[in-house]
Amino acid sequence: MADDASALLVQLAGRMLAELDDLVATMNAAEIEVAPGLAADRAIAEEVAASNRANVEQVLHSVLADAENLTLPGPPDQAYDVMRTVVRRGLGLDMLFQAYRRGQTVVWQRFMQLAPVIAPSGPQLVEMIDRFAAVLFAYVDAVLLELVAEAQRLHEEMAGGALARRLETVRLILDGAPLDERVATGRLGYELARQHTALVLWLDGPSSDNGELESVAMALARSVRARQPLTVAAGVRSLWAWIGADGVLRRDALEDAMGSAPAGMRAAVGPTLAGTAGFRASHTAALVAAQIVGDNPGGERLVTFADIQPILALARDESAAARFVAETLGGLAVADERGERLRSTLRLYLAEADNASLAAARLHTHRNTVLQRVDKATQRLGYPPGDRRLAVMTALEIAHLVGPKVLSP
Repeated sequence: MADDASALLVQLAGRMLAELDDLVATMNAAEIEVAPGLAADRAIAEEVAASNRANVEQVLHSVLADAENLTLPGPPDQAYDVMRTVVRRGLGLDMLFQAYRRGQTVVWQRFMQLAPVIAPSGPQLVEMIDRFAAVLFAYVDAVLLELVAEAQRLHEEMAGGALARRLETVRLILDGAPLDERVATGRLGYELARQHTALVLWLDGPSSDNGELESVAMALARSVRARQPLTVAAGVRSLWAWIGADGVLRRDALEDAMGSAPAGMRAAVGPTLAGTAGFRASHTAALVAAQIVGDNPGGERLVTFADIQPILALARDESAAARFVAETLGGLAVADERGERLRSTLRLYLAEADNASLAAARLHTHRNTVLQRVDKATQRLGYPPGDRRLAVMTALEIAHLVGPKVLSP
């Protein structure tokens, strides 16, 4: 009977792995419901999703490795990433506990839905359920113990130091707490009674080198002749920064600096605003910009809030944006290399008031090439772009900034 139960358990684990994307999405939604802070911005939401996936894979792969003698794996690296972000942001470990228990419930519910399908009845079903329950609940308990111990160590390491004071002060400002501007300036070593331009920097892909992010933040500040920026680690692959300078920062200088940054590094830039309120508002705007463009790794390396502001209302509703792009662009709304080239050319051509020479200069190609691509893009549209110029330009901008999420595969 044990062998039968093991075979059935392996079969069920394989089924859950095959449906892992859906299971992780369900876990993400359930955890955010009880701990909204874990979806405060794109950086932490991505870390939570990666941790959920890694935790489920740990449990299911342990079943596949030896369903007869199940052993508990340790916490994956992704679980530590979320814990460190929670500690650094001062979110409270109770949020982590709630999320893990809710995620555990989702996995258990999915298992119980599938178990009767794999083993309709009999003692094998009972044994299979008992054994999976033992490994799942023991695993979550063990992971939480490990994470709490590491969180306490990290908290003690940070406590009382300049880093802890800086993080706490930034958190209070962003939360809108009543804080004397001069006191906050002293704690931060950064002048609040001036103009601020907030940045959100992140790394696409598996890299997690916050040192690189810090270096690029300083390079961006130097590019506009500003003092050293204020920086706060927002996650293992994300950094928040503020550049204090008089006047709006030169975009071309920022773009040049980002052009020298490591591959896969991107930045969202908030508006330049004054004082403590401006410090907070610019950061909020930069987060919104990062959220809109963050899932488009092939997009612009530097995006400003001003870039996304005209499309913000539509872009925030992914389904509505996808419908608008499809209805407006027709056969041009396809997520392939040729479609991207035609959209890019038409976008710049319309932006340059139908001047093929200016568009060619921006694309570093020949004027005739631009005209040929515009003609092919028009064929895909099914109508002259000038007939619906505003709609076409808006749809092209959404496709350019948001990327594959609003395009047909």
